[in-house]
Amino acid sequence: MKRVFFLGLAIVLSLAACQKQEKRYTQQSPEIDTYKSVIAAYEKHDWEALASHYADTAKILNNVTMKDAQTIDQLVATDKDDATHFSSWKYDPESVEYEMVVTDKGQTWVNFWGHWEATLLVNSKTYVIPAHITARFIDGKIVREDGYWDLSKLMLDLQALQETDKSTAEESKMDGGTNPEEQ
Repeated sequence: MKRVFFLGLAIVLSLAACQKQEKRYTQQSPEIDTYKSVIAAYEKHDWEALASHYADTAKILNNVTMKDAQTIDQLVATDKDDATHFSSWKYDPESVEYEMVVTDKGQTWVNFWGHWEATLLVNSKTYVIPAHITARFIDGKIVREDGYWDLSKLMLDLQALQETDKSTAEESKMDGGTNPEEQ
């Protein structure tokens, strides 16, 4: 009889412990919904909507360390400038994943993975770049964002285009500055 009693007590305590345990990982949360809104605003170039999800003091660390972090105003200015160089950009919906985790320290982070697809205006080439972004939330606002992606293919193409433009300009100077179409 004692065994049955202790077995029952163990089961009850186990169930109680499970019910009190905080959910530390999920793929559905208000923070994930907020980050989905951030991505949608970015894709639509809706900078005001994008900025509304960040705390005024947010630090943005896209491919940089804390000493080179941006403010939300700097991020928006950079994104606006970047948008002028592309005919389109979006994240491939088939590649997109979100998750929210609560760390051992009680911090709430939303992780995002996706393939960024963008077409550069100067060469009409489409780039597909895997990206990972993680954003820390406090009271429903993003207070820190760390983004990681490899822009080397895009940067090499931009460098090559710049060198081509430079060579063309030098050739034009050597030809006396005349435009071949004017001859």
